[in-house]
Amino acid sequence: MGTMSTQIPPKINQLISQWPKGTVFNQKYLTHLGYSRELVKKYKKGKWIDAVGSGAFKLYHDHLDWYGGLYALQNQLKLTIHAGGKTALELKGYAHYLRPKEHECYLFGSVGEKLPKWFLDYDWGVKVIYKATNLLPKTLTTALSEYRHKEFAITTSSPERAALEMFYYIPSKQGFDEALKIMEGLFGLRPDLVQELLEQCRSVKVKRLFLYMTEKLQLPWFSELKIKNVDLGSGKRVIVKDGVLNKKYKITVPEDQSF
Repeated sequence: MGTMSTQIPPKINQLISQWPKGTVFNQKYLTHLGYSRELVKKYKKGKWIDAVGSGAFKLYHDHLDWYGGLYALQNQLKLTIHAGGKTALELKGYAHYLRPKEHECYLFGSVGEKLPKWFLDYDWGVKVIYKATNLLPKTLTTALSEYRHKEFAITTSSPERAALEMFYYIPSKQGFDEALKIMEGLFGLRPDLVQELLEQCRSVKVKRLFLYMTEKLQLPWFSELKIKNVDLGSGKRVIVKDGVLNKKYKITVPEDQSF
């Protein structure tokens, strides 16, 4: 009576019942829940759970994708890392027509935040592109939203914030024409939130690109923006090599996209 073999099932059953399928649990969080390293090692040996990498685990035979990894970063490690840019727009249905050759996942976090080794090393089946940036203040949480996936939810950028993050990667990883095509569908953005983001955004290039494309596309909410309250810096910015200079926003754009 009372041997270890009879004590394991209730405890492991309790763990499995509170473990959303498709997610990663890290050891620190498991310890917090009352599952020591020794116990976790025993569960791994008994094929209840499986290692994802150093100090990170999944349910045995469970299928993981990057959403389940991001869930651990947000809910257990309490990082501000979130799905942003083009990825957040895809999740909201704004870029569904895109057919990238290699599917990419864009994650953004605050300066100083790093992806854990287990996240970097795991094969998520997509190319993860992560940037720790001060594009927007860490304290700005009004421009985030929730995306439900399987049995859990992750935090993503709102479309307003995602658009700015997408422009962050022009021209290095994001094509000008594709960004313009995606912007065409963003006619329902909330002008008050756009205004707040533009006033707090720290990238002159991103702000100028955003306003240029919005005006070019004549998006309905553009007229509600108070551009005089947005710091657009001084001097020219070369966005596209051999492009033409847009005099209003002082950025170089493709010749066929000038206005």
